[in-house]
Amino acid sequence: MSQNIPNRCAALVLALSLAAIAVPHGAMAQQPQPNIAAVNPKSLGERAGDAAEKIDDIVKRAADIFKRVPCSNKGVYLDGSLPHIARKLANNEAVTIVAFGSSSTVGYGATSPIFSYPYRLADQLRRKYPLADITVLNRGVGGEDAVQMMQRLQAAVLDAQPDLVIWQVGTNSVIKGDDVAVARTEALLNEGIDRVKAVGADIVLIDPQYAPATAGKETHEKTNKMVNLLGNIAQTRQVARFPRFAVMRKWHDDQKSFDQFVIGDGLHMSDWGYACFAQLLGDTIIDSVQRVQTGTAVPADVLMYRPL
Repeated sequence: MSQNIPNRCAALVLALSLAAIAVPHGAMAQQPQPNIAAVNPKSLGERAGDAAEKIDDIVKRAADIFKRVPCSNKGVYLDGSLPHIARKLANNEAVTIVAFGSSSTVGYGATSPIFSYPYRLADQLRRKYPLADITVLNRGVGGEDAVQMMQRLQAAVLDAQPDLVIWQVGTNSVIKGDDVAVARTEALLNEGIDRVKAVGADIVLIDPQYAPATAGKETHEKTNKMVNLLGNIAQTRQVARFPRFAVMRKWHDDQKSFDQFVIGDGLHMSDWGYACFAQLLGDTIIDSVQRVQTGTAVPADVLMYRPL
């Protein structure tokens, strides 16, 4: 029984912090104060009971994640650096991060929106930099490819005046498109990178996930082309790239199964998958900040490795 105490404590901390970030900063202050005389004690008690039930459910699910195989950080690279947001976080300045993408940005497959990667990333960064005002906007729309994303780039991303744009792209072109759709992604990404750079934001490209739907017989060749394409664009344009495909393939190699991190549809991540993805992505952002703080920031075309 005592062996479960650390997991339960960690799960409770995670659950409470996740529940807290579900409410936008300042939202509580904006709510009108209730008229105490008009409150029905019974309904208030019922609401408190519902809230306690929800927190308990979050704790249980968070504890379940902690019981599973821990995330491995071996071989996790961030191609490139994030000088703009790193300097702002190092100085405890306010930052805005936009998570831009499709269903795996939305968090499809997670048991709750607070288990999506943008929420988990926000929680990790806020705990690491408590003096900085950190906003993470989830601007994912399920089913979109690069063509549709570019149509809403201005309203969904640029109008938010981001310091960092995390752009998850390519999976739907692999699954639903052909070689032409994969090739067209290159031109659209270059246009999007130009526009994001013009507002001074850093960029992290996120390549497709490694899952049965992308690594199967009919899709693996297109997936490899997309992964290579994003890697080449990141290197040529000197933007950062988080190699999600390679990271998830390592999970599969270690666990000999997709069951731990992919849900039954063979494509989308589970709570555990999103948790590990967010943690490792957050680690690479934190690493960039630490390099700025120690004066060891490196050029964007140098591989940055997160040591054990």
